[in-house]
Formats: sequence, C-alpha cells, structure tokens
Amino acid sequence: MKKLQMNIYLSETDGNGELPLHEVLVRKLLHLAISGATVTHGVMGYGRHGKVHRKRLFGVSDDRPIVITAIDTAERIRSTLPELKLMLPGALITLTEVEIA
Repeated sequence: MKKLQMNIYLSETDGNGELPLHEVLVRKLLHLAISGATVTHGVMGYGRHGKVHRKRLFGVSDDRPIVITAIDTAERIRSTLPELKLMLPGALITLTEVEIA
C-alpha cells in the first residue's frame, strides 16, 4: 500500500508562544486527522546556515534538530501543506512516497 511521508525539520528552540513548536504541530496534525506523527530528537545536525548543533558538556544542548514525521494518504498529507506552510515560513518540509508492508 502506497502512502506519503512528510518530514518537517525544526530546531529544539523553535516555539509558538509558551509551547514548543513540535508539540503545536503534532496537535495540529491530530486535529487535521492525519493517521499518525512522530517527533524525533536529533543527536547532532546542521542546516542551510552551516552551524552544527549538538549536545554539549553536561548534557546542555545548543539547539539540536527535531524532525516530525507523518504518514498518511497523499491527499491528506497534501491537504495539510497550505496551513503548515503558514505556520512554518521558511521551514524545510519534505514529501516521500513510501510503501507500507
């Protein structure tokens, strides 16, 4: 069965008011009836600005990467994009066709 996987790339410090942005987005995806979403906290990474983010001494972070992965039908995933793009101007969102076993 073919589905569409959406990955949204954020930083640990991205926020939306008092809540972390990844939490706001997962709740939004639930509200939009997307089948499921997972937040993955990266150990280390860098983006278009070339700054490496990683865990530092004593576990203190300097803004590590976060990826939200959601999988559903292509129609449902694509229908969320206009609203997500309004919430995430400039964020990297990728779409990949996947096969569910």
